[in-house]
Amino acid sequence: MTAPDTRRRSRFLLGFLLVALLVAGGVSYLASSSPDGLDSVTLHGCEVTETSDGEQLDGTCIAQNATDHATASGPLADYSVGGAEHSVGIAGILGVIVTVLVAGGLFWLLRGRTKPEPAPSDDD
Repeated sequence: MTAPDTRRRSRFLLGFLLVALLVAGGVSYLASSSPDGLDSVTLHGCEVTETSDGEQLDGTCIAQNATDHATASGPLADYSVGGAEHSVGIAGILGVIVTVLVAGGLFWLLRGRTKPEPAPSDDD
């Protein structure tokens, strides 16, 4: 690969990373906090009442049997950092960085190794 090709690839990857970070850090604030389709279906038939402990579901719905998942108390739970409500952008940026590092590491490990071409012999 020649130097201009390497430079072009590096510029493209850097541009891609910057756009991904801008989208994750900025556009994530525009994401809807309303329940998605699956949440809406599981809440069908329930009445949500506010209690001192949070929300309580009454009625007959699938969501009454729901429990928190294993990472619900993790550092990036609910798309925020440490539970802070206004840290959605930071969580998005961290997600992009982790994804790029993991994917880049896997690509680096699994890349095809090219065999060096044999040097031309003087016998020809």
